[in-house]
Amino acid sequence: MYSLERPVALEQIVKKSRFLAIGVPIASELDAKEALAVRSHGDANHNCWAWRIGQTYRFSDDGEPSGTAGKPILQAIDGQSLDKVIVIVTRWFGGVLLGTGGLIRAYGGAAAACLRSGDLIELVPTLEGTIRAGFSDLAILRARLAAFEGVHVLSEVFFEAGAEIAVSFPQARSDEISRLIADTTSGRSALALKQ
Repeated sequence: MYSLERPVALEQIVKKSRFLAIGVPIASELDAKEALAVRSHGDANHNCWAWRIGQTYRFSDDGEPSGTAGKPILQAIDGQSLDKVIVIVTRWFGGVLLGTGGLIRAYGGAAAACLRSGDLIELVPTLEGTIRAGFSDLAILRARLAAFEGVHVLSEVFFEAGAEIAVSFPQARSDEISRLIADTTSGRSALALKQ
């Protein structure tokens, strides 16, 4: 799975109507709502959109005939195997009716062209977990975790005898991380996966 690295925009003119497609990487439904609020144009006739995050998706035709805008935009996202992205296609009507097929091609085409023009990043499935370590193991454990590609320390909470470290890491490397922790601390610490 891939997502956009950064926002991307593309403009097309179809039979005198102006279509502005904007793709934005998102991490949550709240991000999608914020992107829509910021990037919709009040002077346009329609601000149609679609977004996908995993199995969750939404789309809107924003006044266009049902099925002619939101679904084609979503199909453009899915057709390029993208995730965690919203695409907003704004239309300023140019005076020429496009018909159902024309609208589907215009909205879907603008969305697809926009997404193709963006830089993509691979989405790596991650897990989160915690490690309780005593002060005697903490410095070396931090150093080893920092050197392990894809591991991110999310927080550290100190207690009387040491600290609890919250980490995220690539799901595919879970066994390696567990071994690293056990080997570094001679079995005194272990990875507890977040449920």
